[in-house]
Amino acid sequence: MKESYFIIDFDSTFTRVEALDALCEIVLEGSTVKEEVLRQIQAITDRGMEGVLDFRTSLEERLKLIRAHQSDISRLSERLKSEISESFIRNQPHLIACKENVFIVSNGFKDFIIPVIEDYGLLANKVFANEFTYDESGYVNGFNLANPLSSSGGKPRVISQLNLDGDVYVIGDGYNDFEIRKAGYANKFYLFTENIEREKVKAEADHIAPNVDEILFELNMSRALSYPKNRIKVLLLEGVHKDAVNLFEREGYQVEYLKTALAEEELVEKIADVNVLGIRSKTQVTGKVIQSAKRLINVGAFCIGTNQIDLEACSRHGVAVFNAPYSNTRSVVELAIAEIIMLVRNLPDKTRAMHEGRWQKSAQNSNELRGKKLGIVGYGNIGSQLSVLAEALGLEVYFYDIIDRLALGNAKKCSSLKELLNVSDIISLHIDGRPENNYYFGAKEFSEMKDGAIFLNLARGKVVEIKALRDAILSGKLKGCAIDVYPQEPKSNDEPFQSELMGLPNTILTPHIGGSTMEAQENIGNFVPNKVIQYINTGSTYGSVNLPQVQLPSFEKAHRLLHIHRNVPNVIAQINNILAKNNINIVGQYLKTNEEVGYMITDINREYSQELIDELKKIEATIWLRVLY
Repeated sequence: MKESYFIIDFDSTFTRVEALDALCEIVLEGSTVKEEVLRQIQAITDRGMEGVLDFRTSLEERLKLIRAHQSDISRLSERLKSEISESFIRNQPHLIACKENVFIVSNGFKDFIIPVIEDYGLLANKVFANEFTYDESGYVNGFNLANPLSSSGGKPRVISQLNLDGDVYVIGDGYNDFEIRKAGYANKFYLFTENIEREKVKAEADHIAPNVDEILFELNMSRALSYPKNRIKVLLLEGVHKDAVNLFEREGYQVEYLKTALAEEELVEKIADVNVLGIRSKTQVTGKVIQSAKRLINVGAFCIGTNQIDLEACSRHGVAVFNAPYSNTRSVVELAIAEIIMLVRNLPDKTRAMHEGRWQKSAQNSNELRGKKLGIVGYGNIGSQLSVLAEALGLEVYFYDIIDRLALGNAKKCSSLKELLNVSDIISLHIDGRPENNYYFGAKEFSEMKDGAIFLNLARGKVVEIKALRDAILSGKLKGCAIDVYPQEPKSNDEPFQSELMGLPNTILTPHIGGSTMEAQENIGNFVPNKVIQYINTGSTYGSVNLPQVQLPSFEKAHRLLHIHRNVPNVIAQINNILAKNNINIVGQYLKTNEEVGYMITDINREYSQELIDELKKIEATIWLRVLY
């Protein structure tokens, strides 16, 4: 079997910075010309790395701008030890394991490179770089001109002299790294973009690698991450808050962002290789969509409800679903309060009259809230918070819920929906959109309300029969209504809106904006991605609406195996038998089940083989097996 050799650049690859730039900052610390000199050095560096400027000229011009002492070089080495690129730090044990075959080949200088490399754990005799020359006072006065790395084309000459018998892989960020591959001394040139992207070099690369994980994964070698984060694809729909985009991109994921919802067939086509799907309330994630999503790990619902998602299909395929059950509660409640005040005062009609040039100053049909009875249908997060704010405004609060809920403040629980409807002056719906709630509120329920009552629906569009509501308004049974959700809604702001409720008296129609405040969307845009990222990074399902909830500790010096399976007997025994057969010691183990699915997390303390993973996957009840290093 052929040996594999790594040729690694130092500046902007092994370290996050260009060493001579950092040296300039040290030498010119406190100088008034520091920024200008740094700008000149950066410009020279870029021209050299892009192959525009001869390297020796580039080096000479940069050193002319810096008068460095040996003590400055020592300070530079210490600083560079803290500037090692993140993915090199993450994969330190894996690179040290093959250190005999790891070469640092740099146009920088051994004087500051070797202390950093030795501190990391690699070998000083594998470092090939330039060498400073010093005057009698210890100041840099030049460099060794006989060193091939002091001139253009130096890297290929050094590699040719090494006579490496095997596969050679170059990792670097500049054109001079590509020259090794161009000269025929390497199998592949990986353009390393974790710290900087040089557009002119991209066309020459065999593979663009945002980190070391990607390179080791592509070469099927031991690495810190089982799956490089840059390969995780995220599809965000319906214009979710840009904070979500930033969080996913900061984590290193590929993100595609669309402002609209997608129809089922469009989503089926789009989702084939997506790992994380983010939606709001309009996109329907059906069983067909989940069946088509072969790589899907997560669905993030950037809203409260999850009725638009086939949760059973997600569970069958091992897809974790997370939502934001509390993030927009306050926003919905504030809109409900505002609309109640407007309807009680008959403001929609008065406002319309003003726009039509009609002055209707009158107290007719205008009332105070104080003393009115508010009936809340559904006393969950939103209903209960509405209860508290409404009571503070002087409303007498009643509520009905199929679940036994604790009343807050002076709210009174009704034993039936009919009881609530009979007593309330205002009814506000806050129930979920499960199928059994379709057309929950119709002609019968409107008939049981008080004459002249007010009705609000900020819950789900399908829970109300629109024709029955229209009839109740036109007949005068209801004094007014406020509706924020509809059975059919436009997929985007570019599509027209149609409803039988348009033009009705004392009626407020809003475009599904109950949770659409900047504060709520920002909260959701941070909450949901953090849950998704936590699941991907640690396996924690805390907050998932479909998988068994397990809040996991972080793990070090261990490997984590995540096994999602059908909840049937004997799975744990099968997993542990396979581990025992492969002489694997268990560090920690966690299991949680629900009616359909079991979720088992096993931390092990030694390397495992692909054969072990294949055996675990072959357990008949297995839905999904994921490995975290």
